[in-house]
Amino acid sequence: MIHHMVLLRIKPRTSKATIEKTFTAIGSMKQHVKGLKSYAWGPYSSPEGLNKGFNYGFLMTFTNAKERDLYLFHPEHEKVKAAVLKVLDGGLDGVIAFDF
Repeated sequence: MIHHMVLLRIKPRTSKATIEKTFTAIGSMKQHVKGLKSYAWGPYSSPEGLNKGFNYGFLMTFTNAKERDLYLFHPEHEKVKAAVLKVLDGGLDGVIAFDF
């Protein structure tokens, strides 16, 4: 099992509708990638304040590394990445991906 955790720093003035549309698009990958088993997302909500400006995140669970790798290079993933980049504060500096 592979967990794909992504933290995003979304621009402060991004509308709720745009944020929901963005995360719905990310979640739609379940329809396109066979080994994508689960997806969850949400805003930062810890009182610790250790998020370093990253205000949203999502977690995907894949059956194995091979299925995760198919997702990473899937044409639909490329489309979704383009949409996500538009809402990030700082472009690629506004994203952290960590798989385990």
